[in-house]
Amino acid sequence: MLTAIVGINWGDEGKGRMVDLLSKDYDVVCRYQGGNNAGHTVINDSGKFILNLLPSGILRPEVVNIMGNGMVIDIEHLYGEMEKLKASGIKITPDNLKISDRAIICLPYHVKQDVLEEERLKDMKFGSTRRGIAPVYGDKYLKKGIRLGDLFNKESLKSQVEQIVEWKNLLIAGGYKSVPFKGEDIYNWILKYGTCLEEYITDTGIYLNKAIKEGKKIMFEAQLGALRDIDFGIYPYTSSSSTIAAYAPIGTGIPGKKLTNTIGIMKAYSSCVGEGPFTSEMFGEEAEALREAGGEYGAATGRPRRVGPFDVVASKYGVTVQGADDLALTKLDVMSYMKKVPVVTGYNVNGNITTEFPVGEDLNNATPVIEYVDGWNCDISSCRKQSDLPEAALNYIKYIEEKVGCPIKYVSVGADREAYLIMEN
Repeated sequence: MLTAIVGINWGDEGKGRMVDLLSKDYDVVCRYQGGNNAGHTVINDSGKFILNLLPSGILRPEVVNIMGNGMVIDIEHLYGEMEKLKASGIKITPDNLKISDRAIICLPYHVKQDVLEEERLKDMKFGSTRRGIAPVYGDKYLKKGIRLGDLFNKESLKSQVEQIVEWKNLLIAGGYKSVPFKGEDIYNWILKYGTCLEEYITDTGIYLNKAIKEGKKIMFEAQLGALRDIDFGIYPYTSSSSTIAAYAPIGTGIPGKKLTNTIGIMKAYSSCVGEGPFTSEMFGEEAEALREAGGEYGAATGRPRRVGPFDVVASKYGVTVQGADDLALTKLDVMSYMKKVPVVTGYNVNGNITTEFPVGEDLNNATPVIEYVDGWNCDISSCRKQSDLPEAALNYIKYIEEKVGCPIKYVSVGADREAYLIMEN
């Protein structure tokens, strides 16, 4: 079985929490894109963990975790993340963590370039996490990247670094007028953090193909959501990689394989970090109440998230793009304070009502069409089966399910690992 766990909206839907929960039934968990701009929060018996690079399955010692070729990896950040987890008693060895030799290294000059560009853009910035993600993906496609597998040939690596740093300084020093980088410094940085990772680096395609032949169950974990995909998201306010389920086999080294099923994750309301159109956005006291109830601050950045009602138009589009077979609805408990729950059911685009997700200037001009459904106005965090939920909460779930056209199978009612229920029909 090859299952993808993906975001339906703008990211921060609760994918890490669901991967941690569902991974008990899987042998392998794979991250297939993105870098340390992810912030997957998991709360279990061992404590609270925020994972930026490591797959969320790392918190289950019996699960093998893959960091795929589609990722960009800041090796200093990865080393620190691994050491922090080990200090908390989490097992991390080459037996349960494998890093693709084809994954690209995110280097210090990528981070610097990211910061310099955001500062240059000022009020026109894209809302980058300033962790070098766009620059390193850009270099990957310019064929100026350094891969994890390059660590195994130090002489060739040193020459490669010198040439690339000379090229990169044309932009850093020549374009941005910033302090140039030294090839020797970058090479030594790679050795300092990369040498510690060498025993984890392998051809993940070989490992995964063998696992498939042995009948292992494999889960693919995405970072961000459909609306941040480089091709199908709200361009240019996107990530720099493919966040959709179809890319999962490609981003882990098994491009010839097909997914068995896809589980889409979406919140019971909308949230968004960063710039760009966000049609359902709330403002003022109404927004602050929802933000506080949901703890909506970025796990990777700490930035307050923009929030709003559940967006049917955006979610239906996300379900289609991701090819979701089932959905998990997270943070339903957050809505418990509302007597009437707002839902965005359509967009008004220059006087025309549409339920199809627009692009370009039409999206910039869209305003929300809002309907209200009855709230349940009581604590549901102790509910563990469908029959425990109040009728109004069940009606809300069914309402959303019908609107987006995909069955909701899982519903989370709290942050803890076991705070969820499975819908029976």
